Amino acid sequence: MTEIKCWEYLIGKETFKVKISPLNKEEYIRVHVPPPLDRGDGSFLMRYRLYGSAATGLKVEILHRDVAVAMSPYIIQGPVYHEYCDCPESDASVWLSVLQCPPNEPQILADFKSFPTIDLQNLRQEVPLRFSNRGGLIHYAIIDNKVYRRTLGKYTDFKMFSDEMLLSLTRKVRVPDVEFFINVGDWPLETRTEGALPILSWCGSTDTRDIVLPTYEVTHSTLETMRGVTNDLLSLQGNTGPPWANKTERAFFRGRDSREERLQLVSLSKKSPELLDAGITAWFFFRDREKQVGKAPLVGFFDFFKYKYQVNVDGTVAAYRFPYLMLGNSLVLKQDSQYYEHFYRHLKAGTHYVSVRRNLSDLLEKIKWAKENDAEAAEIARAGQAAARDLLQPSRLYCYYYGVLHTYSEHQTGRPMRQADMELVPQPDDYTAACMCRRESDKNGPSKNDEL
Repeated sequence: MTEIKCWEYLIGKETFKVKISPLNKEEYIRVHVPPPLDRGDGSFLMRYRLYGSAATGLKVEILHRDVAVAMSPYIIQGPVYHEYCDCPESDASVWLSVLQCPPNEPQILADFKSFPTIDLQNLRQEVPLRFSNRGGLIHYAIIDNKVYRRTLGKYTDFKMFSDEMLLSLTRKVRVPDVEFFINVGDWPLETRTEGALPILSWCGSTDTRDIVLPTYEVTHSTLETMRGVTNDLLSLQGNTGPPWANKTERAFFRGRDSREERLQLVSLSKKSPELLDAGITAWFFFRDREKQVGKAPLVGFFDFFKYKYQVNVDGTVAAYRFPYLMLGNSLVLKQDSQYYEHFYRHLKAGTHYVSVRRNLSDLLEKIKWAKENDAEAAEIARAGQAAARDLLQPSRLYCYYYGVLHTYSEHQTGRPMRQADMELVPQPDDYTAACMCRRESDKNGPSKNDEL
């Protein structure tokens, strides 16, 4: 007999049963389906991870008392590849359509206004001269969908995040030939308005001209989803604390001492503990003030959402916890800042979060407002959460990376090249499952051999 295997899990309080199985009953594919995430608003987040490729596709059944509901079954047409299967779609328009990528991203459009043309020859000469002593800079070239790089600077360990994302993207779609520099340090680099150079960075600011990518934190969260044990943008959505009405009516903050305003939060907390609970959990930048301010014990991130209001204050640059706070069901009180991440242009103060002056002088006033206008505060929290769910889903991250590289390729002049000191960044070996790629001829065309 042919073994047909399905995976069944109970959703919520034993309300639904979900089955995931190959459309082709002759296929055996191991699928990891963790317990579903109850998002607390009547919706559930179902996740799965393939350890094999489904050539024909997958069938997802949702049952209530063994009766199909919600237009079940859902069919995911094949081929459906597992994460490490190197089967890029040669027609990017097909891939963009399947992922339902937006036709444009406002931040990408804004970033490239400073760079109507990108002279690659000038770029290769000027970027190392100006920025190689600034910490961590990675020079990449993607040629025939292979990733090459060289490192510049002392602190380049975070290239593991950009490496992994670029490899993951090129396994899914053919990327245009392109040559660029990624800054893997915290601070955006390009301060010039005249003669600016296009540096790709994880954070932008109103004082710089860097082209913004999703932060390494958001990137790592997406790549690590269901692979590791750390919290990610999906797992958080099922752990957002009690319902709004049952949350503690105080603002909350825990974090390290990476900005002086964070120390001010602790002072405000001591003066008004009925409004704010703030503490510093690790000291590095202002160690001489630790004794005066005190050190608070660590609090699990999911426990943040026991509180109605979350205070978001910059760290060294933008606070990379902001996406996570937005996905919770608490109201985010966000410090005004010159720093921004790739998705901020989609958000509006007063609609998706509450803005707080940079010096925090109106923070307590804003907390009081939220307490006195509970329904409006709850609606802002809900709208912010809904926007974050849309903007931070994994498909949007891949859309964004592709959008940056595609736009860059349209602006570059000269031929992208693998420089003599660049090394190939190899795709990871997959020992867990065969990669039955139906696009093998596309993947291994004229560029199959590494000629350099």
